[in-house]
Amino acid sequence: MTWDEAGAPALTRDIRAELLPEQVTTHAPEGAAVLQYEWLGAWVVVARGTYDMDSITPLSDALGVAVREYPKVILDASGITFADSTLLNLLILTHKAGTLRVVAPSPQLRRLCEITGVDGILEMRTSVDDAAVS
Repeated sequence: MTWDEAGAPALTRDIRAELLPEQVTTHAPEGAAVLQYEWLGAWVVVARGTYDMDSITPLSDALGVAVREYPKVILDASGITFADSTLLNLLILTHKAGTLRVVAPSPQLRRLCEITGVDGILEMRTSVDDAAVS
């Protein structure tokens, strides 16, 4: 079973969930990956790996398109292992452009948001389901 087949149902917290045909996976440099799918009327972008100036483009493109096309965008950040100010800037810009919910940020990302005060700006949720219905 590939990561795409195993990852999406777990992210929805519903073990009966099926993969959606419109799922899109983009691989960034150095093992970062972006998976996207629609869930309960929101567009979910799942980020995995490290995000800095050299690897941010696929995630930036995904969030940019999503925020223009959907009333609510959810970033599942549970798989982000490293982030710097490049990702923080992207999150702020996405938040300003539309409705963004950040789900389950990794401890490293949560700490970065706390240190910089970005956690007071962004809406954080514990699950994709919670973010989609809130």
